[in-house]
Amino acid sequence: MEITKEKFTVKQELIAKFGNALGNPVRVRILQLLSRQSCCYHGDMAEELPIANSTLSQHLKVLKEAGLIQGEITPPKTKYCINRENWNLAKGLFIGFFD
Repeated sequence: MEITKEKFTVKQELIAKFGNALGNPVRVRILQLLSRQSCCYHGDMAEELPIANSTLSQHLKVLKEAGLIQGEITPPKTKYCINRENWNLAKGLFIGFFD
């Protein structure tokens, strides 16, 4: 028996990508921190969150790969901010999804 793979729309793929990135309360908290300011350094977030630096880095990586945040490396610091274009896209997709 041959299994056929159902194709998904770009919209469905994006909702799943953004939803996966939002699927952890630490990442939700990171986005809340970043949404209240223009940018934030990794070290400053580490002081705000009760997790190890390596764990924070993993969460930031997931958010960055999903396109919800962007980072700017200025050794020895890394500054993160919301990717406004993708953030607005995600908001629109979720609003439409839940309507």
